[in-house]
Amino acid sequence: MATARKPAVKKVPTRAPVKRPIIRRAKPVAKQDMTDKVLDLIKWVDNPFKLISVILLSTIFFLGYLTWDSRQVILAAISSSNTMPQLKTHDEILPIAKGLIKDVNAVGLVVNKVNLATNSRTTILAIANGERNHKLEGITVSLFNESPARNADVVSMLNNEIACKPFESSSPVGEWAKSQGVTYMCRGSIPNEMGKFAGYVAVGFKAEPRDLTSVKTRIILAATEMDK
Repeated sequence: MATARKPAVKKVPTRAPVKRPIIRRAKPVAKQDMTDKVLDLIKWVDNPFKLISVILLSTIFFLGYLTWDSRQVILAAISSSNTMPQLKTHDEILPIAKGLIKDVNAVGLVVNKVNLATNSRTTILAIANGERNHKLEGITVSLFNESPARNADVVSMLNNEIACKPFESSSPVGEWAKSQGVTYMCRGSIPNEMGKFAGYVAVGFKAEPRDLTSVKTRIILAATEMDK
């Protein structure tokens, strides 16, 4: 008996494996890089001279950035200095100042006349704890100085803002205010208009006022009155 032949099995050709491209991912920047740089800087500052150098360079960088960032406002104010509003006389400002001190329960205040072209400010009125300090009136110092916090306040006033923050002394008048118990201060330009900066009023407090909004509003009203 003949046996049936099994059908031949067709061989299916095998395909060559597809080579997938290797995608190399960029290595993430180590988060520790900045921390390491800071630590290296701290290790480098191993004597007072290097510390002073770092502080000085940081201050110069900040002042340069601040001036560049606000250059348009500053230049506009300087260019319009010939038509800048004028402050009222001492006798006219004095009752306005006393009323402001009473209304906001402040320790005292200082009124300064400014000159952006010469980067100067001159104190024309200084009152604290009910007494006027005539010795401080007439003192002229730099408007922009080595104090970053104070320079930021000047720019804020140029931008028509009332600058309020913990007080840091940067002048003889500031030292006097500090001796009177001032720890917090609000500054507003005279008049309270963008780019109009004939002077400013600095109001000092023993502590930060609870209602800063009402204090700022009252300072704006007083600053408007002090403008001639």
